[in-house]
Amino acid sequence: MTTTLSTLDDQSAPRPKRSSRLAAWARLLLGTPLNAGLTALFAAILLWFVPGLVRWAISDAVFSPLYPEACRVATGACWGFVAAKSGQILFGIYPPDERWRPFLICVVILALLAASVWPRLWGRRLLLAWAAALVLVIALMLGGVFGLAAVPTSSWGGLPVTLILTVVAIGIAFPLSIGLALARRSRMPAVRLLSTVAIETIRGLPLLSLLFVASIMLPLFLPDYLLPDKFVRALVALTIFAAAYLAEVVRGGLQAIPKGQTEAAEALGLSYWQRQRLVILPQALRIVIPALANTIIVMIKNTSLVLVVGLFDLISSGKAALADPDWPSPAAETFLFIGAIYFALAFGFARFADFLERRAKVDH
Repeated sequence: MTTTLSTLDDQSAPRPKRSSRLAAWARLLLGTPLNAGLTALFAAILLWFVPGLVRWAISDAVFSPLYPEACRVATGACWGFVAAKSGQILFGIYPPDERWRPFLICVVILALLAASVWPRLWGRRLLLAWAAALVLVIALMLGGVFGLAAVPTSSWGGLPVTLILTVVAIGIAFPLSIGLALARRSRMPAVRLLSTVAIETIRGLPLLSLLFVASIMLPLFLPDYLLPDKFVRALVALTIFAAAYLAEVVRGGLQAIPKGQTEAAEALGLSYWQRQRLVILPQALRIVIPALANTIIVMIKNTSLVLVVGLFDLISSGKAALADPDWPSPAAETFLFIGAIYFALAFGFARFADFLERRAKVDH
């Protein structure tokens, strides 16, 4: 009864009026001389910068993809180049007649990422859907089955490469990082030492050095019939790098759990893996959601480094598109388009991490 009355009181409580919210914003922006000065300075910068940006991006811009000559004389942006070269930017040097395949792969991966946001869909079915999607990715991108033309990984490029590297590397690295974090906190000295050496060695190396080792050094030590594909080698390097950094994040969460939680679980007769799965890890991962999200967002952007080993990610595809002599090579517009794609991926995951953090607080 008390709960019901308190709920009714909360519902009947007057909501803050719009005028009070405006007054709060006014106090925030103009409440002190420093705030008023900063607000005026920021407004002046906007008044100076925004009109010119609008003229360049919209008023004086060229949007038609049919007239390259118009971009040579225009004073604004050449969005027509982005429209005309969107297929090459998004899918790289993948055969033009087969670009429906990487397009379908992008749709499937993005749809599964969107479905993974909803907690009600979490479970075995979602895992099976991701496993089926991985098989579909291999079948469609490589071809050679069901009458599809074979396309080697050297011809892959653009957004599918970025999505595949991101999803697969993080998907494999996350459980590996949990194992490394648990091993580093193990009571067995040999296990703890090996995991510590592995984590610190990988974290002490730049990602570029791992990619160079995978792409250039590894072929010197392995015969051709044992050498993995260049795409697979880059994927392994990204996975190892992500696992080492995520392991330290997870270890931080494990160390934040009070020792009494482990002792209580032991008193209940739970085995080591039961304690970790049911008691320790859920609390530890809940604590480190912001740090995990930050590390994963960095890994999303780190996939662009594969261009140094000859893989055509989004940036490589954009550079290749700019080499067309029929167009005036509008690099700013091209890289703004590519940057918007990276921003959408990183911002979307950041909002998902915020949702998880809020949900964890409510559950707690």
